[in-house]
Amino acid sequence: MEHLRRTRRLLIDSDNLLGPRQVVGAVRDHIQVIQELRRDAKGLDRRDLMELQTQYGEFLSWIYQDLGNPEAASYWLDRAMQWSHTVGDTDLSTYVMARKAQLAGDTADLVDVVDLAEAAQRMARPRSRLAAVARTYEAYGHALRGDADESERAIDDVRNALDGAAADPTPWGVWLSASYVEIHRAQGLEALGKHDQAADGFAAAIRMMPDGYHRDRGVYMARQAVALAGARVPEQAAAVGMNALMVAGDTGSGRITNELTRLDKALTPWQRVPEVEEFRTAFDSTLVHETETEA
Repeated sequence: MEHLRRTRRLLIDSDNLLGPRQVVGAVRDHIQVIQELRRDAKGLDRRDLMELQTQYGEFLSWIYQDLGNPEAASYWLDRAMQWSHTVGDTDLSTYVMARKAQLAGDTADLVDVVDLAEAAQRMARPRSRLAAVARTYEAYGHALRGDADESERAIDDVRNALDGAAADPTPWGVWLSASYVEIHRAQGLEALGKHDQAADGFAAAIRMMPDGYHRDRGVYMARQAVALAGARVPEQAAAVGMNALMVAGDTGSGRITNELTRLDKALTPWQRVPEVEEFRTAFDSTLVHETETEA
């Protein structure tokens, strides 16, 4: 049991540093191993194995989300939700529900994102870290729906809850921090068409990020570059996009590639600007290389 827990932590570290392609097979294999072990396990061991299976299932959903496969991500979140109820761990079920809200935000699902985030908050303990996590995703959902006031109100609530959330003993959502909240505020500003503010917000939040989040920094740089293009600063957008492109090459993150695809399109009016031309050429080469590798 402890070996499986350590392995999951190592796989999470590898995903943060090297990206999802390096770990997706191992995570799937470990879910199969846990299912086999459960056949002969009894009592507390059986419950602990189911809890681990739930944790691996949620992690696999995240990997598929980062690979740019929302259908597989949704499938594994649904499995994790089912398994979490079997375990009877309320915090774990709440976390999975919050992740469903996050996935809805990533896919711009205007129907479900706020409802799922509110459902997670109803499940969460009052003033808990998971309540703040879900409120963060709700803020982005309001921005996607064009409600700037509700989005900003939700962000302010999370900012005010950060100190108390840091003391929460739950192991879920430990990455909730000031930089994470500001990233989501910047995402909301971009969704609302406030490109200048969004670009500044992304830049400030990226500077606040702790070490060890190589892939996520690449995602946020790509989003910053899109905001800069929206703010009509093509040279800077291309330069930031080049940095994100290097991270995409390191990690194979579909989330980065999807954002850079948006950037490539947004930079079309300035395609003869040297920095833009350099980025678009490098991006085209990266896409061709990835296609050949997958084939």
